[in-house]
Amino acid sequence: MIPDIIATQGNWLFRWRSYILLAFIPLGIWAISSPEPIEANFGVIADRAWELFCIVLAFLGLAIRVLTIGHTPRGTSGRNTKEQIAETLNTTGMYSITRNPLYLGNAITYVAIALFTQSLAFTLIMVLFLVIYLERIIATEEKFLAAKFGAEYRAWSDRVPVFFPRLSQWTRPTLPFSFRNVLRREYSGFFAIIVAVVAIDYAHEAFGEGEVGIDVAWAAFLLSGATIYVVLRSLKKHTRVLAVEGR
Repeated sequence: MIPDIIATQGNWLFRWRSYILLAFIPLGIWAISSPEPIEANFGVIADRAWELFCIVLAFLGLAIRVLTIGHTPRGTSGRNTKEQIAETLNTTGMYSITRNPLYLGNAITYVAIALFTQSLAFTLIMVLFLVIYLERIIATEEKFLAAKFGAEYRAWSDRVPVFFPRLSQWTRPTLPFSFRNVLRREYSGFFAIIVAVVAIDYAHEAFGEGEVGIDVAWAAFLLSGATIYVVLRSLKKHTRVLAVEGR
C-alpha cells in the first residue's frame, strides 16, 4: 500500500536525516556561482534588506525550535536518528497548535537559507524536496506514535493539525521553559545558520564578482557565532552547567 511505502521511505530518511541535506551542496554551489541578482538589479540597499529578511526568517525557524525544546521533557523532541523515541506524548505548548513544530521550524530555516542564495530555481527545488521529505518522515513518526500511544494519540491528532499551526488552539505548556536546555541542545543549529549565510555571501562575492575579501561585519558575525558555539559546546561536553533534571 502507498502509505506503507511512504512510511518505509520515511524510516530511511529519518535514519539519514543529518546527512541528506549535504546532497544540496553541489546545487548550492551552482546557485551562488553568479552575482547577486537583487544587488545587480535594485542596488546594494535592496540587497542588504533582502539578506536581513532571510536571516531574520532563518532565526524565526530556530525560535520555533527553541520554544518547542524549552518546554519538552527528556526522551522526546530529540535529534535521535537510529530509532524512534518517545517516552511521553507531547500535547501542550507548541504541540497544541501543530503536531510537528520542530519540522516546521526546520522547514522555515531551510527555505530562508535557500532564499538567501537569491536563486529562484534552488529555492523551488528546496521547497519541493521538503514537501516530499517531510511527508514521508512525518508519516513514519506518526505511525510509531499511533502504535505506542493509541487512543491518546488519535484524540490529539484529531484536533491538532499535522504541520501548519492553528494558533487558536494554544495550550499552556506543562513544563516551565528551560533556557539551559535550549542552550545545550540548539547551539549547533544556531551556529549552522551563521555559517551558512556567511559562506553564501562570501561565495557570491568570490565566484560571482571576483572579490575574495570578507566584509568586516560578516567576519564579526561569524566570529561571534563561533565563540558562542565553542563556549556552549565546551560547557555541554565538560561540565554540568547546562544539565537540567528531567530534560
